[in-house]
Order: sequence, then C-alpha cells, then structure tokens
Amino acid sequence: MVTVTINGQQYQVPEDVTILEACRMNNIDLPTFCYDDDLKLAGSCRMCVVESPGRPLLIAACVTPVFDGLTIETESPAVIRARKTILELLIARHKMECHVCEKNGDCRLQDYCYRYGVAESRFTDGGMLHFPIEDPNPFIERDYDKCIMCTRCVRACEEITVAQAIGVKDRGHHAQISTAFNGKLEDSPCVFCGQCVMVCPVGALTSKVSAAYHGRPSDVDKRVLTTCSYCGTGCTLELNVKDNKVVGVTSNRDENFSPVNKGALCVKGRFGWDFINSSDRLTTPLIKENGEFRPASWEEALNFAAQGLKKIKEEKGADSIAVFTSARITNEENYLAQKLARAALGTNNVDHCARL
Repeated sequence: MVTVTINGQQYQVPEDVTILEACRMNNIDLPTFCYDDDLKLAGSCRMCVVESPGRPLLIAACVTPVFDGLTIETESPAVIRARKTILELLIARHKMECHVCEKNGDCRLQDYCYRYGVAESRFTDGGMLHFPIEDPNPFIERDYDKCIMCTRCVRACEEITVAQAIGVKDRGHHAQISTAFNGKLEDSPCVFCGQCVMVCPVGALTSKVSAAYHGRPSDVDKRVLTTCSYCGTGCTLELNVKDNKVVGVTSNRDENFSPVNKGALCVKGRFGWDFINSSDRLTTPLIKENGEFRPASWEEALNFAAQGLKKIKEEKGADSIAVFTSARITNEENYLAQKLARAALGTNNVDHCARL
C-alpha cells in the first residue's frame, strides 16, 4: 500500500493502481470518455486530467500509476479550465439534438457539459463538418455527427469481439470511425454484435431495432435482468420495458450479475428481441383440419398430439419418431423432453437446436 493525497485528504491505496482507480476506490468522481474497465488504456480524451503540485502539465489519471507521496487536485481551477476546453472542442463537431437523441438522459457528454456549465463552443469558425448517414445495415445506427472520437468502439471491436472491423480514418477535424471496406459495415468483418453500441458514451452508435422515440434507455419504465434465450451459453441482458412492452435490450456489465458475458452479446441477443411483441406470435394451439388451422385448447391439442404419436409408434415403430428440443428452454425441461423420448416413446432420436 502507498499513501496518496487527493484534494487535501490522505488515502491508503494499492501500489499497482492508476490515479483514476485510486479515486474511484474512495468515491471521488473523475469524468472519463475513453476509459472503460474492460478495455486497454488509451488516455486520449484527457477528461480525467488532474493537477499535481510541482508538475508543469496536468496528468491523465487513467494512465498514470500512483506512487507513495503523490498529491493531486481533481477539481482545481486549472483542471476545470482544461475540462471546459475539451468539452468545447468536442461539441464544436457534435450535433446538439439532445431532445430527439436516443441517448438523452444517459449521455456522458450531456452530463459533463451540464456539470461544467458548457453550453456552446468557441471553436466553430468555418462551420461544422457533416457526415451523412448512409449505412443500410439493419442493426446499428451510426451518426458520425455525434461521435466524440473516444475510440471505445474500436477497442471493443478489437478486444472483446476480436473482429477488428472498424478503425480510425483520417486525422484531426476530419477523423471518423470507419472500416477498410468503403465504410460499409455489411462489407466488413463486422458480426453486428453491438459491443460498439454497448460502450459508446454518446448517441453516435444506437440500435436501429429499438423502438425509435418510444423507449430511450433513460426513460423506460423498468429494466428486467434476464438470461438470453437463443442458446445455452447463458448470457445475461436487460430487457427495457415501457408501457408493458419490450422496447430494447441493454447490457448489464456487472460481473456479479453477468459472470458469463459481462455485457457482451451476439447479434441475436442484442438485436433479436422484437419477436416478443410480434403480432405474428401464436397465442393459442392450432390443429390442422382439411388443410386449414383452427384454434384449439391445450387439452385438445395435447391429446391430439399424443394420439398421433401413439398411432405412428404402433404402425411404424418407435424409431420413426424423433424429438427436437430447444436451447431456449431450461436444462430441466430439456431433460424431461429426452426422458419422454426414451422412456415413453422408446426412441433415442433426440436432437437440439444449438445450431441456430
């Protein structure tokens, strides 16, 4: 352990942590854009700068290790001036349409501008660059006019998904996140997992599948922590519910609740939830008669199926029957299904849909 002084108060912290980690251990809030617990350090946004007496420059807290005797100020006049300037530089190229943005109320740029009283930028001479939205992919909305170039999406794609589908194109005021395939995600190694959406701190990356203007993550009625139903991996996710309907999926990245995936999801888990409220879902069993389906009760449908299976077994033998189980039900239910196949029907023809 080493002793550090933060805002005039001494703390004992482990010697192998950064200044940012030391502050968070002691409930001292430092603003960050580029930092993410699950990604390699970048130290590029500079929002987490702190002041240390005797040092000529401010220090990026997320990439600077502590040492015994370190003294810092996290909200000194110099630090506040630097953060205000950074925010002005960011909003100089940021489309300020918070009132219709899907991240309104859950946006770090919005929060920090409010925190430091930054309402406009001095750096807009020459106008603002405009990047048209031309990507036809069905899952991810990419609005570069809102991007703050924190590169969290690039690092998430490389380190979590290991797809390396995106990178930084150009430099300076013209820099943007892009791919090596004419900027089109559908032509790149992108698997549409949405990890980039998960880590984006602003509204530059959002889900196209979510009900636009009907369910921002900040104003849903509740979030229901559940397990993804698509395969047997057991990934955890949050269903965003508004007016008793699922309007989106967000990640729960707390490893205490999401030990399997820590918020990471595949394209099915993150974007394949709209079947829940689909008008095409069956709400009652159907029995086909004379080439047409008719509604039936569960008792009638189960008896009909049982009689049909019994007849097939008597006429064709048990091995003419196969049972197809599902990754979307519990292990216990799958166990009962194979028990029904082997013990009741007398067949070992049991298969599973893990190849979705």
